Amino acid sequence: MLLRKVVDTSRGIAETSKRTVKVTLAAELLRQLAPEEIRPVAAYLSGVTRQGRIGIGYAILRDTLGSPAPEPLLSVMDLDSTLDRLAETRGSREKQNVLRALMARATEGEQQFLTALLVGELRQGALEGLMIDALAKASGIAIERVRRGVMMAGDFAAVAQAVLTEGEAALSRYDVQLFRPVQPMLAQTAEDAGEAIRNLGEAALEFKLDGARVQVHRSGDEVRVYSRQLNDVTAAVPEIVEAVRTLPGQDLILDGEVLSLRPDGRPEPFQVTMRRFGRKLDVESLRAQQALRPFWFDLLYLDGSSLMDEAQAKRFTTLRDLAGAEALTPNMIAHDEATAVAFMKLALAQGHEGIVAKAPDATYAAGARGGSWLKVKQANTLDLVILAAEWGHGRRRGWLSNLHLGARDTAKGGFAMLGKTFKGLTDEMLAWQTNELLKHEISRDAYTVYVEPKLVAEIAFNEVQVSSTYPSGLALRFARVKRYRTDKTPDQADTFEAVQRIAGIV
Repeated sequence: MLLRKVVDTSRGIAETSKRTVKVTLAAELLRQLAPEEIRPVAAYLSGVTRQGRIGIGYAILRDTLGSPAPEPLLSVMDLDSTLDRLAETRGSREKQNVLRALMARATEGEQQFLTALLVGELRQGALEGLMIDALAKASGIAIERVRRGVMMAGDFAAVAQAVLTEGEAALSRYDVQLFRPVQPMLAQTAEDAGEAIRNLGEAALEFKLDGARVQVHRSGDEVRVYSRQLNDVTAAVPEIVEAVRTLPGQDLILDGEVLSLRPDGRPEPFQVTMRRFGRKLDVESLRAQQALRPFWFDLLYLDGSSLMDEAQAKRFTTLRDLAGAEALTPNMIAHDEATAVAFMKLALAQGHEGIVAKAPDATYAAGARGGSWLKVKQANTLDLVILAAEWGHGRRRGWLSNLHLGARDTAKGGFAMLGKTFKGLTDEMLAWQTNELLKHEISRDAYTVYVEPKLVAEIAFNEVQVSSTYPSGLALRFARVKRYRTDKTPDQADTFEAVQRIAGIV
């Protein structure tokens, strides 16, 4: 199949707001694929590549876009084999050479599609939930069966290939199994603790820890630890392995969070904990300097039986009996808003992010962000100046989207960049900021419009983290736009010193 067919389908999905039409377009494409094309195309429609992250960003892409090909000749398998080469290639110059050859064979529409796909901004509206519906429609299999298979496998593209080539029988091998990690259940956001209780009624409350989410599988003495992205990180965390080996029972799957703690018991910042998961590690030295402690909050499997379809209350009770209360995330049951608010204050006072409220009767919905788990966090805000903006892709094509954020640097002058964000922007905000930013343009390149520092925006974020990406050395984590502060001038924006204070540097 020519890549043009995928690009046309992607564009069609992006241009319609009707979910049924999106599902039909994706299903029709899935039905037309040859067996070897299913896995890569299923990944592309989900906004990712079969190869995963291959180290391509705007900096590498910028110099690879030459004149587009006059007619579509690039096939799906041409692209897939090129992405294999890119995944194996080391060095920016070498990657650019491979990319330049690929882009020279792509039409203008294909170049735009590939650019968005490779930098993770293919926002066409075909998220995994929609693609599960499309796969069910294309295969004629009940949505519930397909969804469960995808969540157990943790890989939509692999399940798509199995189902479309082998039929419904292929789903029988996608059930909870030891040493095959499943996608973690996720939480939706509630504005405050009171809202969480109003939505759930009685709720199981837990501290929301800002550490590394892990899923641990054990069979006898064999233990493997998987990250939130389902990568095997066992070698990096020997103390977690040792702790799990001491638990009773033979076979189990645990869900939890690991933290690095200060001597006073308060958590280290997220980036400190994550140092233990770097690529090149002197594990024993790091362990001596920065030990990790696990906090468990769910039990998915125990001695031959899956617990995922059991209620949260039963899973948690079984977990407490197995691991002991000290090994669990701090928790309680709340029936009223005042109790939940007090528990939230306690979590924040002890240095944690907030709380998670869980419906006691909820099953474990692997990979889903359902309303039965609600997270409540205290967001920080800063008034920051917009320094530049990058053109959007997909549905945001034609609008300036990704904003460069700066704080006033009273020591050096100018503004210290603290990262970028495209989150929190409505269509109305996108249209307004595009118009306003272009009024203040001072230069541009293929991707970015640089502007006079005139516009101030209120930015919400979770924390300030150390970052080597920006000269300031700091970046905002989970930054999102709350609103534009048209009532403020740039000299009234927050200072870099204030940001450093939040980070605990000054």
